Amino acid sequence: METERKVFNLSAGCNETIIREGIAQNLLPTLAPLKVGLVGVIGSPYEYLLRRMSLGQFEIDRSNLVIDRESVTMVLTVNDNDAYLNGTVSGKLTKHPKFLEFGINGKDRWTPKDLGQFLKMNRSFFPSIEANRGLVTVLKSFTATVNNIYEKEQKDNGSFKDNYSGIVSTNVPPVFSIKIPIFKGTPAVDIEVELIPVVDGRDIYFSLCSPAAMQLFEETRDKVIDEQIVFIRAIAPDLAIIEK
Repeated sequence: METERKVFNLSAGCNETIIREGIAQNLLPTLAPLKVGLVGVIGSPYEYLLRRMSLGQFEIDRSNLVIDRESVTMVLTVNDNDAYLNGTVSGKLTKHPKFLEFGINGKDRWTPKDLGQFLKMNRSFFPSIEANRGLVTVLKSFTATVNNIYEKEQKDNGSFKDNYSGIVSTNVPPVFSIKIPIFKGTPAVDIEVELIPVVDGRDIYFSLCSPAAMQLFEETRDKVIDEQIVFIRAIAPDLAIIEK
């Protein structure tokens, strides 16, 4: 029986040659594909589709987008029927950290001194340095008058009146204006903020309230989601979009 002869060309300086027969051993372990799990701003699902759809990483007819308007979230799931290849890209419209720091429409209560110091360090959000300086000066030289009125009346027929009320007068203006982004990833907007005095015994605090900011939140929520749906439909008309 004739023996098959194989010729190998060795490079110069080669001192050792290993010859393996049969199926070559896989020297690296086979791992499951890495799943996509991204979280970003509200436009993240659109951005992912725009950049990755043409690469063939997923099948658009095996993907879906779930929208929750109450929590202002959009979750894109790709390859939704494949346990190894599926992944998610989440987008959420969240309030801007600086807006939250002001505590507008929240439960935060400020002492006049603390509020004055905070506004002083955030004067870039005011329409002018003068407007900021004037409000800070008033807060740091805060004065207030609280007039308590107690009214009690008892009639012969059993009717009665028992009222306790207070009137607070301060040297602080009732409103001020700032320009601040309400949501992450959106431009700054002009809003009016009301200074609401809160009496607690002998102490007076301020809470910050803005009906304009609340209105913008409600209007922006649906507007932004509807815009994203239009963008995604334009590049992925076959994608299943489901609203919760």
